[in-house]
Amino acid sequence: MRTKLLSSAASTARATIAALLLLGVAAVPAVADSSPSASPSDDSDAPTSAGTSFRTAAEVDQGQRATAGASTGDYLYWSFPADTGQRPTVKATVKLPDSQASTTWQIDVYDGLRRRQACQYGAQTRTAAPDAGSVALSCTLRTVRAWSEPWADDPLPGTYYIRLTTVGLTAADLGLPVTTEVRVDSKEIGGAAAVDGSLSEPLVPGAAVTAADAEESDSPAAVLSSIEPDDGWASGWWSDRWVWTGVGGVLAALAGVGGYALTRGAGRPRP
Repeated sequence: MRTKLLSSAASTARATIAALLLLGVAAVPAVADSSPSASPSDDSDAPTSAGTSFRTAAEVDQGQRATAGASTGDYLYWSFPADTGQRPTVKATVKLPDSQASTTWQIDVYDGLRRRQACQYGAQTRTAAPDAGSVALSCTLRTVRAWSEPWADDPLPGTYYIRLTTVGLTAADLGLPVTTEVRVDSKEIGGAAAVDGSLSEPLVPGAAVTAADAEESDSPAAVLSSIEPDDGWASGWWSDRWVWTGVGGVLAALAGVGGYALTRGAGRPRP
């Protein structure tokens, strides 16, 4: 009898180990979600100028290094896409002229509704010494959520705007030439930031209205900005929480089978 119980327990243990190995393979994509997102290495298509307002913001993909020549006192704008589960980090470098006084530079990030988003961490504002050759700024946003309450200020999927400018500039320093570089990278947070619900459309601004659709339909369709993630916008229903929920359910079932095999005994005694 003891031999049968031990044999049953051993077979259950082998089945549990095999199931864990299979589930480990299935969970690999979920673990990969927590790694930084891939960044394109080709900057040939990156913009070499910046916009002067939200409407004229230069579109840049994540992972690209955008450059622009400007003058102190200018407002420089770029836009980039951010999708559900991403935590974007915006970095800017300003190369300063040799003859300049102490200047303070600031980088601000706005979402598709043009709401200013707070930085979790990073040097959003920095003052450059008179002899400094450059100044570096950074802003790491909160994780982009698939859905949020209307009154909340949470980051949502869509277009984000970068604004770079000087603050507290004196009249003597206006118009000095500078060179700027901007780059955006994101870290995939995965199911840890997943929420129930999703937006029907990402917060991407409409740029125009198609003439053909306006003639054929009473409700003309907006032409949205061409900027979007390389693999398209996420639907919002999938996250790696589904994987770990399935893993927990299978482990609970295996634990129940193993416990039953160890405690069921020999059955009814023979007459």
